[in-house]
Amino acid sequence: MAMYRRPSLSEYVIARLITLVIFITFIFSFVLIITPDEFKNIYFYISIFVASQIILLISVYYGTKCISKELKNVEDYLSGATIKPELSAHFFTREFESINEKLIQMLRKIQKKEKQKRKYTAKIKLKNRQRSDMLSAIAHEFRNPIASIMGYSQTLIEDEDIPKGLRVKFLSKIYNNGEKIEELLSRLLLWNRFESGSQKLQLSKFDLKPLAHEVALNLEDKYKNREIVVEGESFVVKADRALMEIVLKNLIENALKYSKEVVMVKFENRRVSVIDQGVGISKENIDKVTKKFFRTDEHSWDNSMGLGLAIVKQILKLHNTVLEIESQEDRGSTFSFVI
Repeated sequence: MAMYRRPSLSEYVIARLITLVIFITFIFSFVLIITPDEFKNIYFYISIFVASQIILLISVYYGTKCISKELKNVEDYLSGATIKPELSAHFFTREFESINEKLIQMLRKIQKKEKQKRKYTAKIKLKNRQRSDMLSAIAHEFRNPIASIMGYSQTLIEDEDIPKGLRVKFLSKIYNNGEKIEELLSRLLLWNRFESGSQKLQLSKFDLKPLAHEVALNLEDKYKNREIVVEGESFVVKADRALMEIVLKNLIENALKYSKEVVMVKFENRRVSVIDQGVGISKENIDKVTKKFFRTDEHSWDNSMGLGLAIVKQILKLHNTVLEIESQEDRGSTFSFVI
């Protein structure tokens, strides 16, 4: 079955005029035939002429109304009226139908650009908010070590007779706070590489358990009177050794900060688990702790700008694995991953 083909405007006007002429000719021919001769005078013919003009005017008025209706549809599109582009308007000529189709295409493009603009604006707002959060976090984290360095340095400068033992202690405090600032800067630089996508894996084969022992020994020197137990089976992985060291260090140090008991590092069936018996994490925050710059007020945690676990998550993602968290408040947490 052939599809209906809409006429052009000229075809439509000519067809209307021909129809009108045939209609008027038929009507008045019929009137002339049935009218007796005694009534056919000058007034009769004038009446017929006036009637034909009236019919012509009415037809022209009706045609004008149809065209006005079609122009109104076009005006609605152009004025931004709330018309869904998917709804097709009923046009009786090809010209207006073509205009309608082009307007719909134009509106769809505008809507697409508006949607992209809204997404871009939302993304810019999010970036600005994150930048503000980052600056706030940096200021918060750097304030304490810088204040300590300035305080101990000022004391050493002002008191030349300070005992040697106390001087060594103050210098040690200055050094430790300097190390903390260096670590914070390293985390920021590493996160920046993740954000820009410039961080690449340097893969090599190595045994993960000896690396955990090495990290544990270094942290036991930092956290005096704390015990870290590494147990389970050794296994060789193909991964970025430097990044995996950061993962183990962040997870173990996280456990040391928020618990007072022994921290366990278990290796079992290619799963690495860091287990503590500390303060735990609430259910509403368990999905948030790996987000960048997230800081919970529950236990006044010092999470190094909220980047520690976020960095762990990104490193594991690069190694095609995920960080799994199980935790109960006041009972402890288990951070694990399979590699």
